[in-house]
This record gives sequence, C-alpha cells and structure tokens, in this order.
Amino acid sequence: MPRLFTAIEIPDDVGDALATYRGGLLGARWIDVENYHVTLRFIGDVDDDVAQEAAFELGRVRRAPFDVTIEGLDAFGGDRPRAIIARIAPSKDIVELQAELERLMRRVGLPSEKRKFAPHVTLARLRDASPRAVADYLGLRGGPARLSFRAERFVLFSSRDSVGGGPYVEEAAYPLR
Repeated sequence: MPRLFTAIEIPDDVGDALATYRGGLLGARWIDVENYHVTLRFIGDVDDDVAQEAAFELGRVRRAPFDVTIEGLDAFGGDRPRAIIARIAPSKDIVELQAELERLMRRVGLPSEKRKFAPHVTLARLRDASPRAVADYLGLRGGPARLSFRAERFVLFSSRDSVGGGPYVEEAAYPLR
C-alpha cells in the first residue's frame, strides 16, 4: 500500500482564500489547492496488513465535530526555510484528536511520532529560498484574516512518494459525531 496519513480536509472556500497567497516567492513550489489539508498523523509506508489494521483502529474514534481556525501565515525551517504554512490555532479538540490517533497507531505497532504536533496547512515547499526572502514574503502578505471551518470528519489518505506531495487518494473517511 502507498504512504498513508490522516488529515482534516480544507473546505473549498477556505482553500480558495488561502490560494490567494500563492506566488511572489522565488524557490517556492506551491501546493495545489485540492491537496490542502491538516495532517493529524503521518503513518508512512506500511504493508497491507498494517494498513488494514490502522484503518480498523481509526474507526474506533468517537469525537464530536469541532471548529478549526487558521490564524496566520508562517514558515517552517528557521535559518533554512523549507515550507510556507497557514498556522492552525491550537485547540483542545484538535490536540485531543491527534493524541488519540497517535495512541491508536502505536497500538497497531507503529513507532511514535517524533515531531511535536504543530497543526498547519502547507501552502508551499521551499527550495533554496533565503530566510530574508521568506521574511519579506511573510511581512508583505500579512496572512489571512482568521478563517474558520467546522471539521466534520477526518480522512485516511494515501499518496505516492513525490516531490511536493499529492495527488492524495481518500482511502477511508471517519465522521466526527
């Protein structure tokens, strides 16, 4: 099975608003709007048995829908910027959902995620973009006014190992109820 991850999808209207920030940064590979998402748990390249067990475990999640708020633009990578992102305001709901997915994937036998959860939407991957150019880009753009949407489900996606991510295939969807 291909590379797997769980995510919250970005609604079309929010994606369209975020897409207005595309362009104006040398060395940026802009993510296609239809591939915008908030990664909850990267699962990785797993065999079919592990993929099926993970999909089954994800079906155990019982959580209510919740609001997701995008609070601004930022960059990952510090002195070696590697991505332009839209920051998601941390909330108890999204943090608890991510923690539950982490526990379920560890139950399946996957190693724990090493990076601290920082909810975001990747807008562009950067290659050879200078920290100054990224700072200028962020300073000029300012970022979106707070955009909010209701997360009604999360999705198990697969992807091929590719430059820039995508295309993503929905393998299963899990309603928040």
